[in-house]
Amino acid sequence: MKKLLYITSISISILLMISCGAYSFTGGSTGDAKTLQVDFFPNQAPLVEPSLSQRFTQDLQDLFTRQTNLTLTKSNGDLYFSGEITGYRITPMSATADQTAAQNRLTITVNVRFVNKLVEKDDFEKQFSFYSDYPANSQLIGSVQEAAFDEIMERITQDIFNASVAKW
Repeated sequence: MKKLLYITSISISILLMISCGAYSFTGGSTGDAKTLQVDFFPNQAPLVEPSLSQRFTQDLQDLFTRQTNLTLTKSNGDLYFSGEITGYRITPMSATADQTAAQNRLTITVNVRFVNKLVEKDDFEKQFSFYSDYPANSQLIGSVQEAAFDEIMERITQDIFNASVAKW
């Protein structure tokens, strides 16, 4: 009886491990891809923030290396990302009673070209954009800028991940 119980519990454990192995906690499927190439995203926006290109490129690379088992490479990646930052815009969002801005919005737009060398039908070129609001009486420098960049980069890079490997 103990032997039967032992065999049954081992069988159920193995079955659970095998059945859960087909799923990813990130929701992304890289298929047979082994390598990832992310080119530098130059800032082509009319208003240029000097640190933005490096920050965006690094954040996109970090997201993919954290959430997939792909190896980052400088050339001939199975999954290949390129593009440019096309928009960096600050606009007033809400007004106070004395006709001044109470809140400003920073919007960043990125044009992304994705090439999957193994599954060509997955290729795309899309624009991704997101924003962050901050008080109008604050300058977009230091911690205010860092918080805005954190919010925007997290959302844009996750949207790119979802569009390319999660197929959302």
